[in-house]
Amino acid sequence: MKKFFMPLVLSMFMITTSCTKSDSAKVKADGSLEKVLNIVVGAKVKGFDPNQASDRYSGNEVARIYEGLLQFHYLKRPYELVPNLAESMPEVSSDGLTYTFKIKKGVMFHDNACFPNGKGRELTAEDFVYSIKRMADPREQSKGWWLIDGKIKGLNAWKEKSGKADKTDYSEKLEGIQAIDKYTLKFVLSKPFPQFLYSLAMPFTYAVPKEAVQKYGKEFINNPVGTGPFITGKYTQANKIVYTKNPNYRDEFYPTQGAPGDKERGLLKDAGKKIPLVDKLVVKIMTEEQTRWLNFKKGKLDSMSIPTEEFANVMIPGKGLSDSFKKQGIVERKVVGLDVTYNAFNHEHELFKNNKKLRQAMSSAFDRDSYNKKFYQGVSLAAQSVVPPNIAGHIMNFKGPYQNFNVEQAKKLLSEAGFPDGNGLPEITLHYTYSTKSRQMAEVFQQNMSKIGIKIKPTGVTWPELVKLVNTKQTMMFSMAWGADYPDAENFLQLLYSKNSAPGANGSNYSNPEFDKMFEKAAIMSDSPERTALYEKMYKFAAEEVPWVIGFHRVTYGLIHGWVENSKSIEFDHGMAKYKNINMAKKADLLKKL
Repeated sequence: MKKFFMPLVLSMFMITTSCTKSDSAKVKADGSLEKVLNIVVGAKVKGFDPNQASDRYSGNEVARIYEGLLQFHYLKRPYELVPNLAESMPEVSSDGLTYTFKIKKGVMFHDNACFPNGKGRELTAEDFVYSIKRMADPREQSKGWWLIDGKIKGLNAWKEKSGKADKTDYSEKLEGIQAIDKYTLKFVLSKPFPQFLYSLAMPFTYAVPKEAVQKYGKEFINNPVGTGPFITGKYTQANKIVYTKNPNYRDEFYPTQGAPGDKERGLLKDAGKKIPLVDKLVVKIMTEEQTRWLNFKKGKLDSMSIPTEEFANVMIPGKGLSDSFKKQGIVERKVVGLDVTYNAFNHEHELFKNNKKLRQAMSSAFDRDSYNKKFYQGVSLAAQSVVPPNIAGHIMNFKGPYQNFNVEQAKKLLSEAGFPDGNGLPEITLHYTYSTKSRQMAEVFQQNMSKIGIKIKPTGVTWPELVKLVNTKQTMMFSMAWGADYPDAENFLQLLYSKNSAPGANGSNYSNPEFDKMFEKAAIMSDSPERTALYEKMYKFAAEEVPWVIGFHRVTYGLIHGWVENSKSIEFDHGMAKYKNINMAKKADLLKKL
């Protein structure tokens, strides 16, 4: 999925709910109880078009319906790409420019009115040719174009030609992407792209049937038709999305191998079983943390991150989870996310475009230590630059020149920027995704800036509204976070590449020729000490430039009820609900203890 914008309010935990004490689980024809996994998200979902899956919320929903050539192994660490709709990993030419895939046979699109007699047809290599071209079609305005821009031979020229034509010609043959036969797909790259295979595991590149796009037109975003493990009806922008198990899903099975310790933790109990393992998903949109917490304590939520104000009551220093929660069968999990939070400047706004001193002043005035304690229990890592830990390119123990709280330095820089004590500086609007917690975060940032004379106006909007404002460059500043699409520093550094400006991944519209030159050089390099050294140079460069008031690499503590099975944190979690399970007998027993 394109890099995922994530608002600061969202934790790294996927929050799931299931039946309550008073619920009566539906009995299936075979006499077993229907397993329903209710998933709670923190913001509204934009829709189901893979082309528009530019945030984690939409990407997760798209991945329940649609699928790509590759996916990440659910259990193995370090992360490993494995086939999904591809029969096997591709054959790659010696120069690294040609990738040939075999497509699985017998994969069926969901039954839908867009097909003759409403019966889904078989997936073919042509569906991927169509879907990738659709990313390039200027009329589609794909949010994922940045991912393949300039990388597939002939595709950019086709995009430019299509923009000048009255109608896009999808029948035109391109050297860069070809269906050799019904089940053979070939890509030819225009230049080395070491992250190419990662891109094929992202929702942007998932297969869509042209029949659905043609039938539904602009409403295709609300009428999903994929090959995935779950199906749903027309999306109505409501606060609940109901999915049911795809009755025609191909034979796919739970992994039989995992990382060290997975077997001991029960994560291989369902090894070899056909997926998905639950009968239904119900996605509910809940924005308030306290509401989730109260429901979790009543057994109405399967898992959630620990609220800041409850942390001291839940986690006992030196001992971990409190006995009262352990007795209820609840387990604790620590998640170190591959992410970074930030308050971004819109660099196309004249106030910030050429005023590095102002940006540096604001970064120096941000008290990360107190902010961390207030909102992240003091356990998250104060970011010094763009790349998070555990990825080559991050520099351990690096201290950024403007990433640590220093009021005197901030005042001096603000004066050098032309606004001594804030005089002459207009009020700055900071847009954020509205919730109680994110409002409090924005207010603390506002208080920090007021100490050096800068006036901030926090403005809360819905997640789709914030994305629209960022994509159309209508903000001054905005609060965001970025979670990794794949485990490579390039995925974070590309947030500052000028050619990825909005509506691309570079929502801050930062532009610097020197940074671009370094990025373009690194982007075609294979993993090596030389590439890591260049990544580290860019890391330091960004710390000096201050394209954002950078925040944190988040560490999240969460709780999971004992009836949830196969729950393992995965950074690249698109489509992974198919592996989750619920032990209904254990759940009935544990609910009595709540």
